[in-house]
Amino acid sequence: MNEHLHQPNAAQLAEIEATCACLNVRKAARAITQLFDEVLQPTGLRSTQFPLLVAVALRGEAPVTQLAEELVMDRTTLARNLKPLESQGLLTIEAGTDRRRHLVRLTERGRQALARALPYWEQAQHQVVTRLGQEQWHALRDSLQATMTLAQSV
Repeated sequence: MNEHLHQPNAAQLAEIEATCACLNVRKAARAITQLFDEVLQPTGLRSTQFPLLVAVALRGEAPVTQLAEELVMDRTTLARNLKPLESQGLLTIEAGTDRRRHLVRLTERGRQALARALPYWEQAQHQVVTRLGQEQWHALRDSLQATMTLAQSV
């Protein structure tokens, strides 16, 4: 990196704010998160928790490290996000054969919570897809996938 620093002017800062890939993706993610949180509110689940239950339900049982990789999350962040779900009795986190390997499983209560939340998730998803339109939604989803692939390959 160049050690010579110059102070950016207001126009440069405005350009950064308008075009920053990280900022714009995070702003969009926050807006979608707020919409899903609002719709999911009657279920007691947050938009960040519902996909965790889905991921665990799909796998039946999964190591925390594997879930973190698949969800593109830091392992410690995932573990921290799983704790409230464990406290609510929606999933269990148990040591595997190796003490460092922890296995996550959905409980019956977790399956029931997922089933109750599904119609609310479908409602939020429908709102997003309807407002964007099917074609734009599919293009956005494909672009987001390409963006994740690009970022992970750097």
